[in-house]
Amino acid sequence: MVQALEDIKKAGCNALCVYLGNFGPEISETLLAKHFCGPKMFVAAAEEDYNSVTAAGRGDAYCGMLNASYNLKLRNVGAYIPEYPVGDAEDLAVMIHDFIPIAKAVIALSELKIISFGPRPLNFLACNAPIKQLYNLGIEIEENSELDLFEAFNKHADDPRIPDVVKDMEKELGGGNNKPQILPKLAQYELTLLDWVEAHKGYRKYVAIAGKCWPAFQTQFGFVPCYVNSRLTGRGIPVSCEVDIYGCLSEFIGECVSDDIVTLLDINNSVPKIMFEESIKGKFDYKHTDTFMGFHCGNTCSKKLSSCSMQHQAIMARSLPIEVTNGTLEGDIAPGPITFYRLQSTADNILRAYVAEGEVLPVATRSFGGIGVFAIPEMGRFYRHVLIEKGFPHHGAVAFKHVGKELFEVFKYIGVDVCEIGYNQPAGTLYKTENPFK
Repeated sequence: MVQALEDIKKAGCNALCVYLGNFGPEISETLLAKHFCGPKMFVAAAEEDYNSVTAAGRGDAYCGMLNASYNLKLRNVGAYIPEYPVGDAEDLAVMIHDFIPIAKAVIALSELKIISFGPRPLNFLACNAPIKQLYNLGIEIEENSELDLFEAFNKHADDPRIPDVVKDMEKELGGGNNKPQILPKLAQYELTLLDWVEAHKGYRKYVAIAGKCWPAFQTQFGFVPCYVNSRLTGRGIPVSCEVDIYGCLSEFIGECVSDDIVTLLDINNSVPKIMFEESIKGKFDYKHTDTFMGFHCGNTCSKKLSSCSMQHQAIMARSLPIEVTNGTLEGDIAPGPITFYRLQSTADNILRAYVAEGEVLPVATRSFGGIGVFAIPEMGRFYRHVLIEKGFPHHGAVAFKHVGKELFEVFKYIGVDVCEIGYNQPAGTLYKTENPFK
């Protein structure tokens, strides 16, 4: 085992697959997993032909997997074991392929630092963030004052790099560049965040940001940061709104698993009945209660919008001058498959999560902000008996492909109790809190 561990280290491996060819030796193989610093999986060889079930050829790996799993529990070693962990070479190659996004997420979490600015806005206590579980997950957290951010922003005034960033923004926005006067300030803010990340990430490889955007941000900075948030997220630095620390953590996990851009949205409002009747009913196989609208002011990357334009934040402009609310990226979210999910530490320091797969429908929202019409099978029941019942906040992370299987396994691997991972139950399968008398 010691020699095998040294060989693995010399080869530069950062994830491990233990392949069981026979009954044992469960002590050596589980000690290897215990002392290997990285994610690991266990799989076992299936019998190949008639000769392999004779006394001379039998492998006994089916039995070996049972003993290995027992020994892993004795040693308190976590490992990924596929749904059916026994197979031939082709089967096991698929299982290893399935393990790769899980391993990527686990490794990346061990190299992550979350940087936050300011306390959560007063009326957003739902985005509470007990930070003990971050440390339990191996994540570093740096909490800063928004005054620190404001000072750094002011020091970037007249930064010589601003014109080049403005040109890049103009190229991205194209014909949707409706607020050209605000781009220099947004570029200044983007450079502030990027420089902060480089100066503060320390020994960590990856960074995610939980940013502040109201109530005083607009009046002091003179804009809203939504568009910059969208650009950084598109570059692999997830940024959440309203200092949602577990929101940006969720985004980061989804980015690792999906290998793609993600976003963070409010699970915002029901689809108007008239919209459902005119644009969804009879065209898509969903009930009205399966649909909802996911929204945020303008933090979704332009690559995930059907079209985009720079606007002001309409809600804030009800009580503030429009010129200090410029900076949102608006547009309908592009239709296609999605996974809605979140990892959250509750106020009593319990890790909970949910995962639900669905799609964004090709339906015009006739609304503002970054918004889409979402459809998830049995969403109404999932909303009531998981999101509400388990006390999740209004923010949910969105991956733009179906990665429910991978996210479920990541949450299990990092220590979320399977009883605390919610998902949308199919029709006819009741939640524990669901009233059976309907």
